[in-house]
Amino acid sequence: MTRHCAEAAAATAPSLLRVLLALHCGVLFLQCSAASAMGGDVSALMAFKRAIIEDPHSVLSDWTDADGNACDWRGVICSAPQGSVISLKLSNSSLKGFIAPELGRLSFLQELYLDHNLLFGTIPKLIGSLKNLRVLDLSVNRLTGPIPSELGGLSSVSIVNFHSNGLTGNIPSELGKLQNLVELRLDRNRLKGSIPGSNTASFSPASNIGSTAHNGLCPSSRLYVADFSYNFLVGKIPSCLKYLPRSSFQGNCFQDEYSVQQRPLQICTSGSTGQQGVIYGSKHPGHKHEKMEQPIWLLALEIATGVLLVVFVITGIVTASRSCKLKPSIRISSWNRSKSWSDEITVLIDSDMLKSLPKLSRQELEVACEDFSNIIGSTPETVVYKGTMKDGPEVSVISLCAFEGHWTSHHELFYQNKVIDLARLNHENIAKFLGYCRESDPFSRMLVFEYAPNGTLFEHLHYGEGGQFSWLRRMKIAIGIAQGLRYLHTELQPPFAISELNSNSVYVTEDFTPKVCPAHASLFVGSATEDLHDVLARLTFIMHPCSLGQTVICLCYVSVCSWWILNAGK
Repeated sequence: MTRHCAEAAAATAPSLLRVLLALHCGVLFLQCSAASAMGGDVSALMAFKRAIIEDPHSVLSDWTDADGNACDWRGVICSAPQGSVISLKLSNSSLKGFIAPELGRLSFLQELYLDHNLLFGTIPKLIGSLKNLRVLDLSVNRLTGPIPSELGGLSSVSIVNFHSNGLTGNIPSELGKLQNLVELRLDRNRLKGSIPGSNTASFSPASNIGSTAHNGLCPSSRLYVADFSYNFLVGKIPSCLKYLPRSSFQGNCFQDEYSVQQRPLQICTSGSTGQQGVIYGSKHPGHKHEKMEQPIWLLALEIATGVLLVVFVITGIVTASRSCKLKPSIRISSWNRSKSWSDEITVLIDSDMLKSLPKLSRQELEVACEDFSNIIGSTPETVVYKGTMKDGPEVSVISLCAFEGHWTSHHELFYQNKVIDLARLNHENIAKFLGYCRESDPFSRMLVFEYAPNGTLFEHLHYGEGGQFSWLRRMKIAIGIAQGLRYLHTELQPPFAISELNSNSVYVTEDFTPKVCPAHASLFVGSATEDLHDVLARLTFIMHPCSLGQTVICLCYVSVCSWWILNAGK
């Protein structure tokens, strides 16, 4: 009996060993697969970090590939068994930069929250390959370009939120493929065209469940929340979507009997035609022809630019010098001083000097800027907000960081004269000044400009996609800046000199028209602890430019030199 048991055990030992070996290999295979997947996730997340150019709150400071484990990084959530990244939550982080296409490699990602940041550029097409993604929130950023049709591949997504950006183009009909879509927010963008949908039959959330056609948003039977307001959409509202609240369609250009408040016809005309020049890598009939002729055009434009530079420098210097010699010093308001700088200085301010200029209330700016939560930039002296006014236009609101107790009569004099100076600027290549806000309760001093949703020239030169900046487009921007400077230096009396012109002070519209911001580098009004003599000396120079004619000439020359440096792509 004992010998029989021993023989049986000896016979089964190889089989048991093979089973254990197979199990061990299986475990090793799973571990290797998980490690490989995590390595790919780390690579994708590091690519995202490299695309971020500003991280003021150091949100991504612990993102390092030293240990190869992304699950401990801030904003990253992993699944328990496999260790794959399933959620990326970086809302309200003030991140400034691009969305890296490599995020499309996070194959197990279920949630992507990048809302309320300062992200610009286009939405990567690779995002559409995330088959497990359920939530895609890119709202309240500075994204531009079209909505990629590839997003129709997000088969599991239930929430898509792109509101409050600068997206252009048509709404892709491929969004109708998203059968699990519950919430779609596209409001407060610059979308045009019609809403893709079928008007052949009525629709409600409870109907059309078995439909498989994808000719628009009507087949999205689970769509309970949708918002298309404040765009430039035209045509008729699909009958299949009229179960939605009327506010979901207001602020557009629909030609529909459906009673919805729309934009004025004049704004619709300018808003729709203004998008024709936008090119984001799309195919155009003459694109190939333009590429073939590019060297000839480049040579001609370089010659023209050189000639323009010489004429511009000579004209600017001669005109500025002549205006300062022939005209007396322009003093908008007066100040008296004693023989000694140490004596008290009295500044006289005319309370009616701003009466004829456009004034905006703090309350309407607060509503436009979503309770001043939509911050798009800041310096130690200012905070810049993005907002949408009640009548439609998007604005940039520059708020001075000042306390009432530290605000002196010298500061008030500088502010009021700055408003007057900005109000006289009117040129297509100069950021348009829309108004000011001056209130005492609560204490507020703000400047309001038109909003350029395509970011700054610095962002495009150093972090943008190279394909967007052809030589023809670079020449267009260079000539536009030159035309703006010529206007400031030669056509205005007295001339308006910008003390610091760089790529951060040049903003770009959707069709890549440059807008020089005249208030970018000259808003500083003196800190609370700064010596009064220094403040007054600087205010005297800023408010009375022609009293220092040689300085104005130097500043004009510096602006021209800065313009030349910009042409070199610095």
